[in-house]
Amino acid sequence: MVNVIGLGYIGLPTALMMAAHGVEVIGTDYNKKLVDTLNAGHTTFKEKGLDELFANAVKAGVRFTTEYQVTDTYIVSVPTPYDKFSKKIDACYVVAAVKSVMEVCPKGATVVIESTISPGTIDKFVRPVIEENGFKIGEDIHLVHAPERIIPGNMVYELLHNNRTIGADNREIGEKVKEYYASFCQGEIVVTDIKTAEMTKVVENTFRAVNIAFANELAKICRHDGMDVYEIIKICNMHPRVNILQPGPGVGGHCISVDPWFLVGDYPALTKVIGESMKTNDGMPDFVLNRIYEIMKEKGLKDITKVGLYGLTYKENVDDIRESPTLQLLESQERHLATGLKVYDPFITDDVVKNQYHDLDKFLNDVDMVVVMVKHNEIKENADKLANKVILDCQNVIDLPEVYHI
Repeated sequence: MVNVIGLGYIGLPTALMMAAHGVEVIGTDYNKKLVDTLNAGHTTFKEKGLDELFANAVKAGVRFTTEYQVTDTYIVSVPTPYDKFSKKIDACYVVAAVKSVMEVCPKGATVVIESTISPGTIDKFVRPVIEENGFKIGEDIHLVHAPERIIPGNMVYELLHNNRTIGADNREIGEKVKEYYASFCQGEIVVTDIKTAEMTKVVENTFRAVNIAFANELAKICRHDGMDVYEIIKICNMHPRVNILQPGPGVGGHCISVDPWFLVGDYPALTKVIGESMKTNDGMPDFVLNRIYEIMKEKGLKDITKVGLYGLTYKENVDDIRESPTLQLLESQERHLATGLKVYDPFITDDVVKNQYHDLDKFLNDVDMVVVMVKHNEIKENADKLANKVILDCQNVIDLPEVYHI
C-alpha cells in the first residue's frame, strides 16, 4: 500500500492516478475540511479530466484520511516555499511530513519525496532528521526523490504521458518505486541518484524562467523605443534555430516563479543570469501597473476604480491563483498606497481580493478600461464586448482596432 502525504495540486492527482491503475492507495492530509470534501465524493479544485479520474479511483478503493498510515511506501507531496529574503528553500513542510512518517512507519519503509526541492535538500534537511530519530538510512528507511512534472490545466494527460525521474540511494529501491509510477506513466522513467533528480527538476523550471525573462526584457526594450515586440518576435521565430517565447504580465504558479530561486539562494555567486532573469519576471507586474497609469493619463482617465483587471489565476483556464501576477500587481498597488482596481476571473468563485466580480457583463459595465492579465478562453470568445473600452492586452489575444500592449 502507498500512503500519499499531501493532497493538493500534485498529491491528489498522483494518488488518484495510482489508485485508478491498481495500486492500493490511502491519501493523507492535515486539512480535515479537504479530507471531508474528498470523502463526500467531491474534488477540491477544477482540472480537466480530474472528476472522471476521481470516480475511477474511488471505484478502485482509494481512501482519504488525516492520519498517517502504517505501510511500506510513502509519497510526500507537500509545499516547498522559499524564504523571500535569502531565496533559500524552506523545507519545513517536507521535514514535518517525514517526522510524522517516522512515528508510524515500519522498518524497511521507503519514503519518496515528490515535492520539488533544491539540490542537496535531502542531504541537508531530510537525512539528519531521520538519523536524529534513531533510524538508519538504507536499512530502517530508504530515501527516494521522484519530482513531479505536470502543469495545472493538463495534469491528467501529463501524468500519463510525461517522462519521469526517480532518484534513489539504492538502485534496487529506485526500480521498485519506478514500478509504482510505471503502473500509469506511459513516458520514459529514468532511475538516477537523488541529487541529480533534485537538480534536474529545478533546472527544467529555471530554463523556462530564463527564456520567459528574455521575452519580457525584449518587451521592455521595445516599449522604450516604440517598437512592436510581437512583430519582432514573429519575424525572429521564422529563423529555424530561434524560438522566442511571448512576453506577459509576470510569472506565477509554484514552479517557474519559485524553483529557480532555490538555485539563486544556494549558489548566489554562480547564478547571475538566473538571478537577473527572476528579477525581470518579478518586475513585470510593476511594469504593467506603470503601463496602466501611462494609458490612463494618455486617455484622460482619472478614476482608478473604473479600471478592471481581467484574470486572477496564474495561467489560463485553471483555478490556481498561487503567485499570480494579478495578485502581485494588487500587492504592489497597495504598497504605493493606492487601491480601487476592480477584478474578475471566471474560474475564481470565492472572494479572494477586494472589488472582485463574479459576472463578466457586470464587470465590464462598471469599468472604462480593461487590463487582460490572463488569456482565458472566455475573454477571447467575448472580445467584441470590449469594443468600447480602453484595452491593455498583456497577453496579445484581443484582435480589435485599438489595443494597447505591454
